[in-house]
Amino acid sequence: MTVLHAATDNRIDAAATRLIAAAETRTPCSPVRDLVGDTDVDAAYQVQRRLIDAKVDAGARVVGAKIGLTAAAVQQQFGVFQPDFGVLLDDMVFAHAQPLPRSRFLQPRAEGEIAFVLGRGIDFPGATVADVLRATEFVLPAIEIVDSRIANWDLTITDTVADNASSGAVVLGTTPFPLLGKDLSQVGMTLEREGEPVSFGAGHACLGSPVVAVAWLARELVRREQPLRAGDVVMSGAIGPMVPIDEPGRFRLKLDGLGEVEAVIEEEGE
Repeated sequence: MTVLHAATDNRIDAAATRLIAAAETRTPCSPVRDLVGDTDVDAAYQVQRRLIDAKVDAGARVVGAKIGLTAAAVQQQFGVFQPDFGVLLDDMVFAHAQPLPRSRFLQPRAEGEIAFVLGRGIDFPGATVADVLRATEFVLPAIEIVDSRIANWDLTITDTVADNASSGAVVLGTTPFPLLGKDLSQVGMTLEREGEPVSFGAGHACLGSPVVAVAWLARELVRREQPLRAGDVVMSGAIGPMVPIDEPGRFRLKLDGLGEVEAVIEEEGE
């Protein structure tokens, strides 16, 4: 190994160690761009890979992927103007109305999405929207609880990529919907907190359509030798602004023609 490669590996390991410590101690850390730079996305994905490998080694199972930074409103919130992706693990996935302890998160925010469940893998380069439509078995309404180990959400693209695309948890609806005849770009969204609307959006906010976003992800994952597999759950990205979760409560997502899902955030012991 050359001195240059060794130094790069040391920085990647240091970034991963910082993020792991933040998660374990429930204490947000400083950004990792001082270690990987603020433009080296490939190095940031290497940090992400270190995090996921450590969790898999500890017993977690990869169940899919999530796309981040797809909606212009979310990009504006963070000043990051390109999509990224993270990995979904089995311990991140919850069902409609299943309680989530507030203590598992550091700085959580909620956003409404459409989740794709694949009936077949997409393991070839150049995937198109037609390939995504053929591979999708059904879709579900979903709420993503995004979170950041980086203090105050002080992010560049490399910070969020390294931090597994600022992942926290996902809450999936329990009624599947086939895609046949549905234009996901026209699906309207309302996200409510304790019955009060707090975020509005539509499918076209997600790179023009959630299908377009998943096609982007499929190509990117093949390029990085992590292709989507049959059975994977794919969170296709926000279709409206995210909202902070400052205290326990109930968030309900309503999607036109695609049902509803509720996320219940509770304090420990409730």
